[in-house]
Amino acid sequence: MNIKGLRWWVIGLIALATIINYIDRQSINVLWPQISEQLYPDKTLDERKEIYSLISVIFVFSYAFGQAIFGKIFDWIGTRFGFALSIGVWSVATALHALARSFAGFAIFRSILGIAEAGNWPGAAKGNAEWFPTRERAFAQGLFNSGAAIGGIISIPLIAFLTIYFNWQMIFVLIGITGFLWLLPWMYLVKSPPKNHPWITDEERKYILDGQKNQDLEEDDEGYNPSTGELLKNKKSWGVIVASATIDPIWWLFVFWIPIYLSEVYNMDVKAIGIYGWVPYVGAMLGAWFGGLFAQNRMKAGWSVDKTRKSVITLGCLIMLPALIAMANPGEPITAVLIMAVILFGFQTAIGNVQTLPSDLFSGKTVGTLSGFAGMAAKLTAAGLTYLVPWLTFGGNYTPAFVIGAALALIALASVWVLCGKIEPIRAK
Repeated sequence: MNIKGLRWWVIGLIALATIINYIDRQSINVLWPQISEQLYPDKTLDERKEIYSLISVIFVFSYAFGQAIFGKIFDWIGTRFGFALSIGVWSVATALHALARSFAGFAIFRSILGIAEAGNWPGAAKGNAEWFPTRERAFAQGLFNSGAAIGGIISIPLIAFLTIYFNWQMIFVLIGITGFLWLLPWMYLVKSPPKNHPWITDEERKYILDGQKNQDLEEDDEGYNPSTGELLKNKKSWGVIVASATIDPIWWLFVFWIPIYLSEVYNMDVKAIGIYGWVPYVGAMLGAWFGGLFAQNRMKAGWSVDKTRKSVITLGCLIMLPALIAMANPGEPITAVLIMAVILFGFQTAIGNVQTLPSDLFSGKTVGTLSGFAGMAAKLTAAGLTYLVPWLTFGGNYTPAFVIGAALALIALASVWVLCGKIEPIRAK
């Protein structure tokens, strides 16, 4: 049996996993008012907000270390079983939220969830490197990243709808079951990498492998596979790590705080937040598609990988900068969420190309490791910013947080141009 366009089925499943990933992680954002009212009836709203903030920080810290751990795991056991382990564990952790009755319970289950969910990103980067030629990687990464945006769009109304029929405990169980359903087509369809897959057409196999100019699937293939120590001594590796560490907190600033921002600045209730809160993610979805398609178009037009990556990342950062500054005084709420949509459009335009840098610079067996380190650094800085937001936004003034976001975008841009240097395959000296 041959399946035409098998690589698109693979990236489609990864995008679907990402949608599930975001529904799982955002469920507590939507359900927290109900959960906190039931578990902490004697605490004030501000005290409940502090508990939510601490749980969020624990999740991000766990997520950070999970990216480094799963980067190695994917390099050791491969994409197929790496994803099975990651989504299997995070689905169990999601369902276990139903048993939480205290801060400690939520902290433990969110920690397990963060570690396991983190595997989705280095796994996607490795799967992208295995299944796509260089010129299609940014577009494939954009499709995968759009899963995060789509998850953000549908999670609020979906979970709100479920609250009509189920209590919060059962909602966590139902969402956890969804991950196990995803495993069925994944394990059936993704039997091996394209070089040895029994169902891929000869034409598609040749197209993929011939286009992977920096892919190393065999020990004897040409390519640079440094040790972890050598990897971290390379300036280009730190360009990728710093770029990820400075651009990623911008995303998390909005993921965690959009509902609270709308409530605090515009006095919105839960219903109004449900109406407005999904709008920024539409910009993110469009940006993910645009960044990938634009990069693919430029490569087909003859641009080098170096020129393409730098141009698209620069464009994304330049879109974010004035929009982040404009959030200091956005005016009406509809204007605010539209400006947020512009920011997340620029973010997703850039991030898809930032995330392809490991596969542009190193061979396949190193991609997962570098992606994991970059992801870990990104989540550590995101945790730091998440922790600081309550102090930065004291009195409902969010301007300092948005100014920091603009500064981070500039640092990310500088790291790509200065530390990464020319973006091309690295060879052993």
